[in-house]
Amino acid sequence: MKVHNFSAGPGILPQEVLKKSAEAVLNFDNLNLSLLEISHRSKNFINVMEEARALAKELLGLGDGYQTIFVGGGASLQFAMVPYNLLKTDGKAGYLNTGVWASKAIKEAKLIGETVVVASSEDKNFSYIPKKYAIPSNLDYLHITSNNTIYGTQLKTFPITPVSMVCDMSSDIFSRKIDASKFDLIYAGAQKNMGPAGSTLVIVKESILGKTGRKLLSMLDYSVHIKGESMYNTPPVFPIYVSLLTMKWLKENGGVEWIEKINNKKANLLYAEIDRNLMFKGTVEVEDRSNMNANFVMTDNGKSHEVEFEKMTKEAGISGLNGHRDVGGYRASMYNALPVESVEALIEVMKAFEQKFA
Repeated sequence: MKVHNFSAGPGILPQEVLKKSAEAVLNFDNLNLSLLEISHRSKNFINVMEEARALAKELLGLGDGYQTIFVGGGASLQFAMVPYNLLKTDGKAGYLNTGVWASKAIKEAKLIGETVVVASSEDKNFSYIPKKYAIPSNLDYLHITSNNTIYGTQLKTFPITPVSMVCDMSSDIFSRKIDASKFDLIYAGAQKNMGPAGSTLVIVKESILGKTGRKLLSMLDYSVHIKGESMYNTPPVFPIYVSLLTMKWLKENGGVEWIEKINNKKANLLYAEIDRNLMFKGTVEVEDRSNMNANFVMTDNGKSHEVEFEKMTKEAGISGLNGHRDVGGYRASMYNALPVESVEALIEVMKAFEQKFA
């Protein structure tokens, strides 16, 4: 039976990517050696690294002036690396607080320097995206989170800011067309929409670096990783390779423009059913609903039948639908590799559940 994988992360990957990456574990690049056991300094892997770095910029439409690196530590390490590399010793950073991960980023930044929250949706349990807030012109940078996996909100437009803009795109990178040139730094943990856990993509405008007034530890210095071409230390070889395969899959099928249409279709189908079905309701403002993570809960009609619904989803091969422990309910994560058919399978179960118990 086919499994429909709605996991919020690590998330679903294209089947052809899984197959090719599995083959590389046994025999990479016809070397009769595993990808896991060759030198990261070998020409074969250097080619992987160079292609991955270039393709990430290409998919985002970025050219000269931006540098791409892959580092370990997940997006959580970037919560510290961003202020460490960009926040001046006498400066100030601004953050838009739209969820748990933004809150964690704020916590780390405050350990490094003065940090202000320019706007927050915490007052309504992060169920909306703040709008019409003022951005101080004396900030070293403004940090935003484009998609909030736990609460299911997404920035549909990005702020116009007088200062450098940094964005955590961990859960929606390469999922929709954006003007990436508006950003001075973008980072994304691979395991949501790009590859397996263990690697983080960072794309940074090189001109913003080296201005903090502090001496930086080498492993936490973007400039060191740029100079080392992501090889300052042994990189997370396998996650980078799988991320490359995923980016190639995306490009070969039509790029970000192609996948955006599919993602819109999936989200429109599911949200229409959530709104129509007497047994379910959404949890966030309609205008801020995420195309990647659809959160919903039972209505009063459905609450007494939760066990039955979960049994029905299991029988249909639907996996990873449980909501985050901070929110509860259900969360359907619809990352790039999730086919429309999986969303249709979930909708069929939702309709059958309504017919049986409403």
